[in-house]
Amino acid sequence: MSSYLASDWSKMAEYEKFTIDKGSDIAIQLDLTDASGNPKNLTNYSAAAKMKRNYNSTDSDTLSFAAAINTPETDGILTLSLTNAQTDTLKVGNYVYDAEISFVDSNGSTVVERILEGKIRVSPSVT
Repeated sequence: MSSYLASDWSKMAEYEKFTIDKGSDIAIQLDLTDASGNPKNLTNYSAAAKMKRNYNSTDSDTLSFAAAINTPETDGILTLSLTNAQTDTLKVGNYVYDAEISFVDSNGSTVVERILEGKIRVSPSVT
């Protein structure tokens, strides 16, 4: 499992490159912190992450990560994962991705924060 530390979500999303081995299970752990460096309280947040061949790809060329906020939510840990069956369907090559967290504020508006974005390289498998 990979671990990634990011902080101060009032700024732009962090950028990170990853390599995924085709046909492997993957999990990327994000340790989120607030502007003060404390674990971000993810209570009442939801998360989503997607990858696609390029920014203009169609929805049929989009793969969604399972995005789970770990408990306790006050630890600020989010895990993105794909199963080996999902990564086995990917074509070898380069992809783009992003991850977002969101919550509904006191006015009933959904507030979305992009926390991570970047490129993913899918490497081939022999077996």
